[in-house]
Amino acid sequence: MTTTPTGGRSWADADQLVTGEAVALELPPASLGIHVVSGVIDLALQVVVLVIGFVLAGLIASDDALFGVASVLVLAFTLVLGPAVLERMTLGRTLGKLVMGIRTVRDDAGPISFQHAFVRHLLSVIEIWVLSGVPALVSALVSSKGKRLGDHVAGTYVVRDRYRLQLPWPVQMPPHLAHWAAHADIAPLPDSLAVALRQLLGRVGTLAPEARQLLVLDLADRVRRHVSPPPPPGTHPEHFLAAVAAERRRRDEHRLWREADLRRRLTRRQI
Repeated sequence: MTTTPTGGRSWADADQLVTGEAVALELPPASLGIHVVSGVIDLALQVVVLVIGFVLAGLIASDDALFGVASVLVLAFTLVLGPAVLERMTLGRTLGKLVMGIRTVRDDAGPISFQHAFVRHLLSVIEIWVLSGVPALVSALVSSKGKRLGDHVAGTYVVRDRYRLQLPWPVQMPPHLAHWAAHADIAPLPDSLAVALRQLLGRVGTLAPEARQLLVLDLADRVRRHVSPPPPPGTHPEHFLAAVAAERRRRDEHRLWREADLRRRLTRRQI
């Protein structure tokens, strides 16, 4: 059985998307330093826009009352509405985030909505402008994902966008189980179970022997409920799990190949 190192990151602590083959793709949170630099860039841009906005408001407004209203509108647009609209339209990026190669996503790693962006930037007025960024810095330091208070309320966090994806090597089929696996009835596994299976096999070589045995036995018992007939007597649980994972991948690849071939033949007939 071939195992793949995980680069020292525990899969239980990682933020992940899941592919059709139950391969978890990590979305690593941005570091605090990148957060700070990105924030400084955005703050500098906002200061420039505020100065220009106040100058224009002073030129346009005919009295102090109109200037006050215009100033409030400039503040609202520059600090909240403008950044929220920009972040929504760019799928989680502001100018600072674009420069630093990061973006905002939901806690489930999906794209943010306008509501997420609006809540983040509304609270940033208090966190950053009113309280000089102290609550945001403290929150980011104690959060494993580098979240500031606005992220906690909105259900978001910031991830590295310029991240080279590295998929683990596919699990190899134990030769002595190839015949059994090819003829076994393997029912679709629940998503959580499929992910746990693929992740355990990818890091089994890094586990302590006691933890490895407990996790393998527990997972083998859960997977066995979805497989018929059971593996040959005396099959090692790790070999059983590897055979199931490898066979599921082989069947998925075969299904995708058939579907692609069918599309090609139908396209040729239409032409």
